[in-house]
Amino acid sequence: MKQKELQDAMVAAMKAKDKFKKETIASLVSAVKKAGIDAGCRENVPDDMANQAILKEIKTVKEQIDTCPADRTELREEYQKRLEIMNEFAPKLLSEDEVKSILQEKFAELLAAGDKGKVMKAVMAELKGKADGKVINQVVAQLMS
Repeated sequence: MKQKELQDAMVAAMKAKDKFKKETIASLVSAVKKAGIDAGCRENVPDDMANQAILKEIKTVKEQIDTCPADRTELREEYQKRLEIMNEFAPKLLSEDEVKSILQEKFAELLAAGDKGKVMKAVMAELKGKADGKVINQVVAQLMS
């Protein structure tokens, strides 16, 4: 479904003659297809795999924004526009409060043990693609202190 949604949006951008949006969505379509090919399911890419590919592309664009020189304002604006378009297709991630409640419910015994490595390993397996890794790390650090 996610792959078809992306392709439909790309076609709509082409019809609207919005070259920048079309190219941005095309990069997402390409990333999703590549993930599907790597997993051996090119045409019917599962939504969770598509979401992970989209999140990876968003992370790349955020890194481009962070590393962009301050005097290159036009390039920074281009990256920002690209990020806004990609965020339209990004899966909704859990908030810090939602992550905290999940950790307190499902991983209370691991948190009590005090081994952050084991906690992060278990939590990341459960919440991969559902929450930002930085948010998870911050919440785990708060709960363990």
